[in-house]
Amino acid sequence: MKTYHLTGIGNAVVDVISQADDSFLEMMGIEKGIMQLIERERGEVLYAAMENRVQTPGGSVANTIAGAGALGLDAAFIGRVHDDALGRFYADAMNEDGVDFVNPPVPGGELPTSRSMIFVSPDGERSMNTYLGISSELSSTDVPAEVAGNSQIMFLEGYLFDKEKGKTAFLEAARDCRNGGGKTGIAISDPFCVERHRTDFLLLIEHELDFVIGNEAEIKSLFETDDLEEALRRTAAICPLVVCTRSGDGVTVLHDGIRIDVPVEKVVPVDATGAGDQFAAGFLFGMATGRDYETCARIGNVCAREVISHIGPRPDTNVLEMLQKEGLV
Repeated sequence: MKTYHLTGIGNAVVDVISQADDSFLEMMGIEKGIMQLIERERGEVLYAAMENRVQTPGGSVANTIAGAGALGLDAAFIGRVHDDALGRFYADAMNEDGVDFVNPPVPGGELPTSRSMIFVSPDGERSMNTYLGISSELSSTDVPAEVAGNSQIMFLEGYLFDKEKGKTAFLEAARDCRNGGGKTGIAISDPFCVERHRTDFLLLIEHELDFVIGNEAEIKSLFETDDLEEALRRTAAICPLVVCTRSGDGVTVLHDGIRIDVPVEKVVPVDATGAGDQFAAGFLFGMATGRDYETCARIGNVCAREVISHIGPRPDTNVLEMLQKEGLV
């Protein structure tokens, strides 16, 4: 059985990206800067309104896994797509990116393949409108125990918590990974996701996970506080490794009572889509290859800086060469 440095489990979503100004967002009733879940009909309306569409395989954790795979890790992704045109595109694109897409497209799937319409503003902010489709139906039957049990690191996507069978799949994957000697962690995904599932999130973090990665808003939402320091302290009390990204203010890593603050190079983003996902890719690459946590954070920052320099949520240059030039690998 093949072993993996890193395996992700999450929503398999085709990202459809278009540029749009604030007046367009207002006209279409799109709330700027957040991810909104939408129904199928709304998705069709927004898709039709998009100009110069760029189509790419997406999904938060899937983007992370693809980024880590591009850095050279043996990586796999567990997700659910329909055997339709978008689903086949997604599976083929992940495999072409060097990531094993574990589950083949589902023939006769109950819903269409998931897609997210992403509108990028002139300031680089992205407004995501996601129709979850078949990916939200992921269950334990989609998670091969032999894959989870042979993974050095398992990375879970918080968005899957919206259905009970997704939670169950999470728990089983995390336990299989840990039973095989691996480490498990979660991408918090979104403050609104935390609000919907706060109790379950906290129980999972405290009892089933080895690390958590989230941005400032997501970490604060775990304990319903506006005080980031309090939120960090309380999260670190229940989880061995806490990684908090703070946009231009850098990254904070808490591990076994030790705090590391790593600054970032401030740049004007072309497209902020995927910044957190690619930071996680770099950080997990560092973990999988035995780097210390400060170096992991610095690698993550380089990966995030690359992805915000262009349209799209995945790297389009050789990031490993960038890391080599900076002496990080």
